[in-house]
Amino acid sequence: MKSSLRQRFIGFFMIILVTSMLYACEPQEAANSLPTNVATPVQTTAPTTDKRSIGFLDRQLGTNPAELPPLPYGYDALEKAIDAETMKLHHDKHHAAYVNNLNNALKKHPELQNSSVEALLRDLNSVPEDIRNTVRNNGGGHLNHTIFWQIMSPDGGGEPTGDIAQEINQTFGNFEEFKKQFNKAGGDRFGSGWVWLVRNPQGQLQIVSTPNQDSPITEGSYPIMGNDVWEHAYYLRYQNRRPEYLNNWWNVVNWTEINKRAQASRQSNS
Repeated sequence: MKSSLRQRFIGFFMIILVTSMLYACEPQEAANSLPTNVATPVQTTAPTTDKRSIGFLDRQLGTNPAELPPLPYGYDALEKAIDAETMKLHHDKHHAAYVNNLNNALKKHPELQNSSVEALLRDLNSVPEDIRNTVRNNGGGHLNHTIFWQIMSPDGGGEPTGDIAQEINQTFGNFEEFKKQFNKAGGDRFGSGWVWLVRNPQGQLQIVSTPNQDSPITEGSYPIMGNDVWEHAYYLRYQNRRPEYLNNWWNVVNWTEINKRAQASRQSNS
């Protein structure tokens, strides 16, 4: 009898916890905090049609500016690192909220309908002030998650291959040292945010951490790969054990896609 009551209590507690997490993780108006360990920003152009597309969302913003991209695999495909329920909530609820909030904000300014998400984020100071934080938070959330789904795969994991492997070794010494530094940056991010491998404006690989849904492109860097360290990305399985999540995540990293992004980042710097 006591065991049954305890199980019911635990189930009730988990429902409250998940509901609270969904509310708490809804995109809010974040303060203008800057990414840590990011190179000096470069000057950018106004957010009109961007001819310097850097390969995130090539489609320009039209009548319905942003769309939720489908997952390239099933909800349960990344079980080596992320459980199916987390993937469903993360994609269908959190990412969808960023898309809806971005679209609603841009309705107030039809003149921005020909601007790409990248262009808006690259020069936030040119975005009208009344929607600037909304675009920063929700445009960033949309862009970051679109990248995130692509750089994971059920067939991922292992050590990097191709040109990115050579470049990681040249920059960080070896893959294990790179992974150690990447995990540390993700673990040290206080609160919610992301950890990234970027190509900075000087053309160098760099590990950076950004708060909230800030995108590295706002600071002139090209995000090659990134891991989401918001609690909604891992809490159902890992609770407060973020380091365990960070370690397991390498089992689903899609090095093929990351090599493509690395190549595109070199072209954007040339």
